[in-house]
Amino acid sequence: MPGGKQAFERKLEGLASLRAAHAPGTAPEAALDPLRKALKDRSSYLVSKAAALAGDLGLTALVPDLLHAFDHFMLEPVKTDPQCWAKNAIVKALKDLNYDDPAVFLRGIEHVQMEAVMGGSVDTALTLRGACALALVACTLDRKTILTRLIDLLVDELPVRLDAITALGQVPGLDTALLLRLKALLGDKEAEVTGRCFDALLAMTPGESVGFVARFLEAKDPDVRVEAAGALASSREPKAVDVLKQCFAGPADAILKTAILQSLAGSPHLSAAEFLLSVVEEGSSEHAAIAGESLAKSRFREEFRERVGAAARRRGIGLLLS
Repeated sequence: MPGGKQAFERKLEGLASLRAAHAPGTAPEAALDPLRKALKDRSSYLVSKAAALAGDLGLTALVPDLLHAFDHFMLEPVKTDPQCWAKNAIVKALKDLNYDDPAVFLRGIEHVQMEAVMGGSVDTALTLRGACALALVACTLDRKTILTRLIDLLVDELPVRLDAITALGQVPGLDTALLLRLKALLGDKEAEVTGRCFDALLAMTPGESVGFVARFLEAKDPDVRVEAAGALASSREPKAVDVLKQCFAGPADAILKTAILQSLAGSPHLSAAEFLLSVVEEGSSEHAAIAGESLAKSRFREEFRERVGAAARRRGIGLLLS
């Protein structure tokens, strides 16, 4: 109905006005009543917008309203909250508001919502389960239960597996590090999952994990080799750059060498930029061009701009160094 559509658009405009009028984290009292009303709306999309705004504004007074809305959209969820729009936003808002009662997240982490699509059905609760996993690690819950719930998700769909590994990385400890090592060694049908294990290990135990991740630079799966290079390049452990330099100088295949040069663009270490410069100055024309492009994206690009430009001109390599 035209009238219904206009009313809905006015509600959305009202939420947009609230967002424009208040800075994040200011907890404006004037926003409480309009958001409380919006969180009771039957439109899951509108509720998702209201929940996001409640989280952004730091309105902890709305936690009971968010919990009530979550309960509502768990009833006949396919009908009341298709695509889990509201539930996803509510869980994220609760996490942003530092809500640490695990009950709602434990409920969401098990939720499966099958919705009809052409030719069958699809689970639309993947984002919800992943968001609950990430929220669970900050809850007042014993470590054993947290790890058990997260381990269960390691056999879930790809987005959930990725979030579960990220969450495990936020529960540091020898047990978690060993679990992540085991998962990396067992592998996954998606190399990205193994790469996420590398990232978590290098953040949790950098000194001990560089050598472990470096082993995967010789993995049979070329995608895993690339994931290892990317994880090492972004590591804050200085030894990681040395490992990549040694690998590049060795018999690594062309794809891996390209991945090393491209990944080093995101390295936090000056030594990575210095290595890229040396490739621009002395490497093959192909590698010099890739290294130059990586340096142009590096946090050290301003420091190396003139030297890269001079080397590129000397060698006749066209580089865009903006």
